[in-house]
Amino acid sequence: MPLRRLSLSAFLRPTLLLVLILAFGSSGCARLKGVFKDKSANEGVPVAELYEKGKRAIRNGNYDSAVLTYKRLIAQYPYGPYTEQALVETAYSQFKMGTNDDAISTIDRFLRTYPTHRNAAYLYYLRGLVNSSRDTVFLQRVWKLDASRRDLATPQQAFNDFKIVTERYPNSRYAADAVKRMNELRDLFARHEIETALYYLRRTAYVAAIERVEYVRETYPGNVFENDGIAIMGEAYTHLGNTALADSARQQLQQKAPQHPWLKGDGKWPDYPSNFRKLNPLASEKSALDND
Repeated sequence: MPLRRLSLSAFLRPTLLLVLILAFGSSGCARLKGVFKDKSANEGVPVAELYEKGKRAIRNGNYDSAVLTYKRLIAQYPYGPYTEQALVETAYSQFKMGTNDDAISTIDRFLRTYPTHRNAAYLYYLRGLVNSSRDTVFLQRVWKLDASRRDLATPQQAFNDFKIVTERYPNSRYAADAVKRMNELRDLFARHEIETALYYLRRTAYVAAIERVEYVRETYPGNVFENDGIAIMGEAYTHLGNTALADSARQQLQQKAPQHPWLKGDGKWPDYPSNFRKLNPLASEKSALDND
């Protein structure tokens, strides 16, 4: 039987595959060797030198390397000012890496160990920043999901953290920004309640809608959704047939926000999202509050 002629490509294919395997294998071994080398590279290094190495990593944006360096520092030198600052830098690096649970754990460890430390104000402020971004996930960023419709447990904890900064450390460099962030969170909480009031309004639960708005006005005075709350009350009183209170709400809104769409009286506010939009999983979240 005649032998088949082997093509050049058929001959080169296994040879090329072997070359690639050897190349990746050798580079992989080199990388593994580097990993194991780096693991013990910081052993016996003076504490000041270790700390500066971690700082350089942070300046270069290499937060993972900074955390590893500081952990080695803390393990070798468990006490002293370098160790205290290394814990602070570790928490910051973990926050920048997005490992929020680790950052909270490091911050809590620091505050338990050094409750009166000069950096305590910063650690409470940092914990507020971590908790503010703790529930920010990829899908929320891409589809712009409304944070007020998510679980507000961690934003509430962030609010409490910033409140500690303003009350215990009012003269610290972080107090002013903590107040600003508290106001932003207050508006987030208020929006959550106003969205609930809109839900009640759509379900013709007019008394419940009014009560929810009154709760918002008492709990979060000066929030940015106050005018929407007045409009909801005016709409609810209109449907309840209470002309006097509906007119009172209209007068308040004319004074505070004469351009509010509810004042047009054309029934187009609140403009709820369509049922088709709600069924579309790829659509961004929409609210009547977005049309003001």
